[in-house]
Amino acid sequence: MPAKLQRLFVKAPLGAGCEVELDREQLHYLGNVLRLREGEKLLVFNGKDGEWCAELSAIGKKKAQVLLQHRTRPQEEGPDLHYLFAPLKRARLDYMAQKATEMGASMLRPVITRHTVAERVKIERLLANVVEAAEQCGILRVPRVAEPEKLGKVLGEWDDARLLIFADEAAPHASPIEALKAHGDARPLAVLIGPEGGFEREERATLLAKPFVLPISLGPRVMRADTAAVAALALVNAALGDWQ
Repeated sequence: MPAKLQRLFVKAPLGAGCEVELDREQLHYLGNVLRLREGEKLLVFNGKDGEWCAELSAIGKKKAQVLLQHRTRPQEEGPDLHYLFAPLKRARLDYMAQKATEMGASMLRPVITRHTVAERVKIERLLANVVEAAEQCGILRVPRVAEPEKLGKVLGEWDDARLLIFADEAAPHASPIEALKAHGDARPLAVLIGPEGGFEREERATLLAKPFVLPISLGPRVMRADTAAVAALALVNAALGDWQ
């Protein structure tokens, strides 16, 4: 079998015959880690123009370029699915960002709650994790990453047209699939996972009072927040998203 081609995310527009200059980190990775040389092939994507086969047209100590040859896949549009989360500590936040990307989230939104354990969020690190996940898993769409905002502000400015699916630890253990399918219209979606200590009582009451909020149970077992993210996004994809 032919070797699997390295995939790279770039920010430049892509088209046949375009030459794209890579950044320093990509130059280091291709030249010093993978030991690639001029003429070798790789795949590039930018989240807008599909995936392209490219040739490494130049690589040196200070500069690397790729020449786009032909498109291997058209751009794919995933579900309009936002993922809202109370920030976690470093390693688990990395994991969560990667898994949310793999599960098809179109946007990651850090939300500060009263029990949030890590209020400082490094947006550049989040972006690096979503890009890495997209590169490694063959994904063409890279989710946007929003700046952290307090829960009250997020709810106060919410677009009522988007259904906010709230993983509620205190919800009855009814079937989450049935609860989701009962709201199975074609509206945009969002999933909210709270902090490790759960939402404060007033926060939960505020959420449940909103007409755009749908509380669901994730079952009888208590999950860590990063595990709950995967479980909730899987349920939403299965019931309302592109797993149907």
